[in-house]
Amino acid sequence: MAWRTLRHDDQEWNVSVAAERRASAAQWCLVLAFRAPSAGRTVWAPFPLESVSRAMLFAHAEKIPNDQLSELLAERLQ
Repeated sequence: MAWRTLRHDDQEWNVSVAAERRASAAQWCLVLAFRAPSAGRTVWAPFPLESVSRAMLFAHAEKIPNDQLSELLAERLQ
C-alpha cells in the first residue's frame, strides 16, 4: 500500500516508507521506496532522517513535503 503518490516526468510513482537500523546503531533511518507500477520499476532512497523510535521516525516522515520527495526521486533517477 502506498504511503503517498507522486507525479514525476509524466509518470505516477507510489511512495512507501521503511525504517532501517544497522546492527551497531541505536537510531532508525528512514528509507523510501518509489515504485512506478506502469514501468515495473522501484527506486530505493535513504532519507536524511533518524530517530531512536520507529514511530517518531514515521511521524516526522509525514511532514516531508511532496516537492522534497520529488527532488530526491529526481536525484536517484540521474
